[in-house]
Amino acid sequence: MRARPLLASSSIFSKRCGDLEVSFGVMDDGRWDTTVEEVDNHLPSSSSQGVYELNDVEEDEWEMVAKKGNQFVINGQPFYVNGFNTYWLMVFAADQSTRGKVTEVFQQASSVGLTVCRTWAFNDGQWRALQKSPGVYDEDVFKLALDFVVSEAKKYKIRLILSLTNNWDAYGGKAQYVKWGKATGLNLTSDDDFFSHPTLRSYYKAHVKAVLNRVNTLTNITYKDDPTIFAWELMNEPRCTSDPSGDKLQSMDAKHLLEIGLEGFYGPSAPDRAQFNPNSYATQVGTDFIRNHQVLGVDFASVHIYADSWISQTISDSHIEFIKSWMEAHIEDAERYLGMPVVFTEFGVSSKDPGYNSSFRDTMINTVYKTLLNSTKRGGSGAGSLLWQLFPAGTDYMDDGYAIVLSNSPSTSNIISLHSTRVAIFNSMCSWKCKWGCKKKNPFEAIFYHDDL
Repeated sequence: MRARPLLASSSIFSKRCGDLEVSFGVMDDGRWDTTVEEVDNHLPSSSSQGVYELNDVEEDEWEMVAKKGNQFVINGQPFYVNGFNTYWLMVFAADQSTRGKVTEVFQQASSVGLTVCRTWAFNDGQWRALQKSPGVYDEDVFKLALDFVVSEAKKYKIRLILSLTNNWDAYGGKAQYVKWGKATGLNLTSDDDFFSHPTLRSYYKAHVKAVLNRVNTLTNITYKDDPTIFAWELMNEPRCTSDPSGDKLQSMDAKHLLEIGLEGFYGPSAPDRAQFNPNSYATQVGTDFIRNHQVLGVDFASVHIYADSWISQTISDSHIEFIKSWMEAHIEDAERYLGMPVVFTEFGVSSKDPGYNSSFRDTMINTVYKTLLNSTKRGGSGAGSLLWQLFPAGTDYMDDGYAIVLSNSPSTSNIISLHSTRVAIFNSMCSWKCKWGCKKKNPFEAIFYHDDL
């Protein structure tokens, strides 16, 4: 979910966050405990290219993706991501009257070649809650909603990044865990107690275990074994303002395939990279892009892009300049310091911004795609991006200003389709034997390498 604006500072709590790694399921000796056991090799590949199937390439089996160095791979071939966010799928699926919108989103996404969707696998104590209270679940929501979302995604060959809780209040998140704790009489002073109090940590660990060990009633596949799930995200946009150093966002081991959910802000460990932050406040939110991603167990880096929230709300060319430098810095760091892929898991611009027009949105999307293709051509760490966010027609009441309705946006739809084509071609025509810089002669070379973005 789009971050709260970084245009103004917020209060800094005096209490430091506790060890986040325990909250996220790591035992004191630094190993993941059994709540996340057996998620090995849990980054499946997309085998679908939407409407852009290549006749000379056999369709891959629906299997897990692996990470090799700074790339995602399947069967020795690269897997680059072109995807989208639709966070509310589970809530819509829980109601028969809106469940069809879930299918529509997947149908439309597949038609333009999108292959990965990021969505919520949590709804804590809210309307249509999945988790009604700690460890207590609504089986109807699990069965009719989340099970359905996973099953339906597979039908359209779309992989899922499932986020396990929220930094923000929407759909419960860490604030709801604190409310649950207070209801039992715990002495809690801020929402950041989520990261430090052992009871709240145990609530979160139990939720992780419940989701990973869930057997889908529609497919009979345990979630942790289902290739439809591309990755697990620990938290949407974690921040711990009571510890600006970023010390507490350390977690996991090398066994499981995960991403943290960070926005990408540089912290105190890399003062020379702070120049790429959108503003000075970004160093105070308690995250540290390089350091947080260097711990064992994080398999790929995540970055968000919101120039209109972080730079200025009014649309300007400076937004495009920031996006390019922001992306290039993180791709470079993923290669130089992290040795892992980086996925720009949210990017967008709001139609509510002063000076907004659809032409600017297209320019912004083109900038993201072109920057990624420049990395792809040389075998860099830029592994893909996820639009925020794709909506079907008739869901305007859920629009936060960032919604893209493909049927209403032909120029944007064409841009997405073209990028999907290029990504699909590269995924299909190159392999590790090409050393990632391959320019094989093939019928698609012109469309992939023609620089008309």
